[in-house]
Amino acid sequence: MSQHRPFRFGIQASSARSRREWVDLATAAEGLGYSCLTMPDHYDDQLAPVPALMAAADVTTNLRIGALVWDNDYKHPVVLAKELATMDLLSDGRLEIGLGAGWMISDYEQLGMPYDRAGVRIDRFVEGLEIIRRHMAPGPFSFSGEHYTITDHNGTPKPVQAMPPVLIGGGGKRVLTIAAQQADIIGINATMHAGKVGPEAIATMTAEAVDEKVAIAREAAEACGRLEAIEWNVRAFMVNVTNDGAAARAGLAGAIGVEPSMVETTPFALIGPPDELIERLVERREKWGFSYVIVGQQDVASFAPVVAALAGT
Repeated sequence: MSQHRPFRFGIQASSARSRREWVDLATAAEGLGYSCLTMPDHYDDQLAPVPALMAAADVTTNLRIGALVWDNDYKHPVVLAKELATMDLLSDGRLEIGLGAGWMISDYEQLGMPYDRAGVRIDRFVEGLEIIRRHMAPGPFSFSGEHYTITDHNGTPKPVQAMPPVLIGGGGKRVLTIAAQQADIIGINATMHAGKVGPEAIATMTAEAVDEKVAIAREAAEACGRLEAIEWNVRAFMVNVTNDGAAARAGLAGAIGVEPSMVETTPFALIGPPDELIERLVERREKWGFSYVIVGQQDVASFAPVVAALAGT
């Protein structure tokens, strides 16, 4: 990739034992140079994202907020759009909209929701995204699709940002193509056809698999003239800032049943001392374009030297 965006970093957080612990995390992240605090949108043991993200926004000034990602199936898109626009208004324009078709089968089973085949969920997601965009645009709108019908609705409030940036993450060809055509930020992810994290998903997280995913998205973006408009994102799930990176990578490889070389080369892992991680991130930006990197809430302090060295460069 010939042109790169400056690095920025986020943290994916989900829970806290108290308000103080949560707001301390947000203020620490902002103080250490992280750009954004994101949250998952599931029904397991986590805080509800809308109020938790607003609490984080209320105690910070520049920290952006968003979900990685909201599941389109959990709320009617007009309901979600109203919440999102309100969040953007009350955060003075710091919202990023991460949206997905839904994948985690346990949520659907526990809530008694039908887990439709992927194609149907993706169709709904595409309609939902269009409704969210039109809800935030000036004036009333109507929409008639296969899954949603909206009649003469003027969505309020309107966001501070004319349209908050949209992140679409995916691991399969169809979602990656949609992301290339519509998203401001493309998140490269594992392929989650199984509806849970397991060996099948891990097998799609190799460097070779990422080559294929990025190629699909790049080709689709080039076809519609959007390549330069896109920011490339990856969520590093496996982070360990340690002086003995080789031993840590070998230990993780054994635990998840892969070769240490896979852990060393996948962009979903960042394991080693800060100077090594800095070098790897620069190489990965050159290779794949990843300039927006998200780590876990447990990594906010240990990963801070990397953020200090690379953010904005």
